[in-house]
Amino acid sequence: MAARGGRDGRSSRRKGLKVAGLALAGSLLLGAGAAGWAYWHLNGNIKSVDINGALGDDRPARPVAVPSASPSASPVPTGALNLLVLGSDSRSGEENQELGGGDSGGARSDTAMVVHLDAGRTAATVVSIPRDTLVERPSCPLPSGGTTRAASGAMFNTAYELGGPVCAVKTVESLTGVRMDHYVEVDFSGFAGLVDALGGVTVTTDVDIDDDKSHLHLDAGTHHLDGTEALGLARTRYGLAGGSDLARIELQHKLVKALLEQISATDLLTDPARLYQVADALTGSLTTDTGLDSLGELTNLGRSLGDLAADDVRTLTMPVLPAPSDPNRVVADQPDAAELWESLR
Repeated sequence: MAARGGRDGRSSRRKGLKVAGLALAGSLLLGAGAAGWAYWHLNGNIKSVDINGALGDDRPARPVAVPSASPSASPVPTGALNLLVLGSDSRSGEENQELGGGDSGGARSDTAMVVHLDAGRTAATVVSIPRDTLVERPSCPLPSGGTTRAASGAMFNTAYELGGPVCAVKTVESLTGVRMDHYVEVDFSGFAGLVDALGGVTVTTDVDIDDDKSHLHLDAGTHHLDGTEALGLARTRYGLAGGSDLARIELQHKLVKALLEQISATDLLTDPARLYQVADALTGSLTTDTGLDSLGELTNLGRSLGDLAADDVRTLTMPVLPAPSDPNRVVADQPDAAELWESLR
């Protein structure tokens, strides 16, 4: 293997790969400073759900915060944090059909990732929960009143389908025993626009992909993907061996890393037009909990990730094994899954 270069080379690469607050801080602050209209527009893009109000105290306890040695040194939060990130995949409408949204109506949460930021925010762990995992789905409050029915051996992604973001959070907390500090939902169609605004992403695939449903056809190798192709990669399943959701998750992990690296490599601060396009696409694709539903709150989160490098983001899948009741479904592999979640509390 060739040498990786000296200290200066490693430092340069690390600087180049820094997430830099996911470019969010710069994007939103510049958008806010450019004009009142820009701030109003970007702020208005963000949709939110009151997760805390809906679930109340029926949740895992918050970890006890460790006081900073110099609390006044920086206003940027640095404590450990857990976020549930869902990919909301709408299957209805002509635009989504053109983007490979499938045949059925409504929206699904085929992508679910628990993102754990370590104390100090210099490392992160992303754990995917397969949509086909059979879980104990709890009863969840509905926005219109009433509750969903609890179910044993239900597919994980039915929680969002039946009860929306609140039920998705409650089901994840029930499964993991980990308190979700924040909720972030990314609309897949908006995600395609974000990738295009960034100029695409570069991803290397180990196998050929031939999936008519996601409209993606790629030979094994390295490809620079536009937004539609990147969305197809996030959705593709049936073009992979066995149509495995676990194989799709591996591709999604590659896409997460590629997106972080593209954000870090794109000098948005020297290109105000592209910067605004990225900020508009990003905020327009998000639904958050009420603790992250403003430019100020998102900017604070972004600034706290300024020292997080893409190389320091570890991607995992919850340990699973085939379900005894159905070989096409999986269940958490214990005690490995419990030990993983314990490490994130």
